[in-house]
Amino acid sequence: MGDSSNHKEALRKTEELLQSIQYGSVTLIIQDGKVIGIDKVEKIRLK
Repeated sequence: MGDSSNHKEALRKTEELLQSIQYGSVTLIIQDGKVIGIDKVEKIRLK
């Protein structure tokens, strides 16, 4: 049960980050089959 809630929370947070980023990357950190962290790197494009 804990794994399922961990995955749902990771998906929710990942979706939230994807909606807030223009350029960059979102990386999931996984250990022993569980998401233990999410990194967001946002880049700024200068025109």
